[in-house]
Amino acid sequence: MKSLRGRDFRWLLSGRTCAELGNAVAPVALAFAVLDVTGSVVDLGLVVGARSLANVLLVLFGGMLADRLPRSVILQGTEFAAALSQAAIAVSILCGFASLPLLIALSVVNGAVAAVSLPAASSLTPQTVSPNLLAQANATVRIGANLGRFTGAALGGILVGALGTGWAIAANASLFLCASLCYRGIRTTARPAAAARPLAELAEGWREFSSRTWLWAVVAQFCVINAVNAGAVQVLGPLVADHGIGRAAWGFVLGAQTIGSLCGGVLVVRWQPRRPLLIGVAVTFVDAVPLLLLAHAPYLVPLLVAGFLNGIAIELFVVAWDVSLQEHIPADRLARVYSYDLLGSLVTIPLGATVAGPLAEQVGIEPALLGGAALIVLATAGALLSRDIRTLRRKTPEPAS
Repeated sequence: MKSLRGRDFRWLLSGRTCAELGNAVAPVALAFAVLDVTGSVVDLGLVVGARSLANVLLVLFGGMLADRLPRSVILQGTEFAAALSQAAIAVSILCGFASLPLLIALSVVNGAVAAVSLPAASSLTPQTVSPNLLAQANATVRIGANLGRFTGAALGGILVGALGTGWAIAANASLFLCASLCYRGIRTTARPAAAARPLAELAEGWREFSSRTWLWAVVAQFCVINAVNAGAVQVLGPLVADHGIGRAAWGFVLGAQTIGSLCGGVLVVRWQPRRPLLIGVAVTFVDAVPLLLLAHAPYLVPLLVAGFLNGIAIELFVVAWDVSLQEHIPADRLARVYSYDLLGSLVTIPLGATVAGPLAEQVGIEPALLGGAALIVLATAGALLSRDIRTLRRKTPEPAS
């Protein structure tokens, strides 16, 4: 593929892959660590929600920073900080002094670091390839990221089952350190000239965001979907697995989703539809299927198949979304628009993660999961009512590989 010929892009691909590998190990290990320490699904929701809340509070700052400083430098620092925070969690578990307040505090630190890195990571790709290679480059980055996620999810489940949660999180810390070293290899320091007034910059980014119906309608859709998945997959999923298929098998279910994403990435490299956003939004109906199975048929084989199909759908959407933003948003405002996108998509995740446990205790796990699946279907159907989403087209044709 032509995108791989660029040195900066190869280092970006390596860094994103290592980072996603680490990100995949952490949730699996941390979820079971909280259950081991406290035994409470409500406490697990608090830890997940605290990390997400830090994401929400700092993601706009991350967007401003990424439009002011070299994005590769930001990523070096944030991945190193992530390595330190995960190492602290691992030490607390291995040395036996882990507690709910400590896990919440370190999760907040990790969420804050992720908030600063997300806009920089999302907006760095256009600086490493030519415009006509954007879709191919985004798909390639996603393939590497999904390889990392699949390996990490499976490895996380195996490590937790064989060695315990502390060593799994320790391995996670070393992967973030590797990602930081990879980002040091990126030589591009290009960045737009940013205004001196942060509030003016935020207002300019908001105008770009709010003036495009297709943009805010999709963000509204994922405001619902991400909240539901935070509660259903990150909180209720491990609980269902603990009483059914087992912890290691749950890691493989998450890994199956990532294999699907990998296959979806390969598909996107070869298939370039004229209206990718329409297709990407429509296939997110599939997000409801794993929730239905967790409610009615929480068995390994159906969950593996559903995870695989869901992974393909996720990949079709994510690449279509990234290309749409990178082609239709001016480069000097792209990171700030990404930050509003992330803010809208993440703002309800703390609520979803925190409410899932108490809701399941009040109404039962099955009704909670079924209600979440219904919300996903309604949010996706609502987004497809937007004419702008249905008609948005690619700007730049992709060359052959």
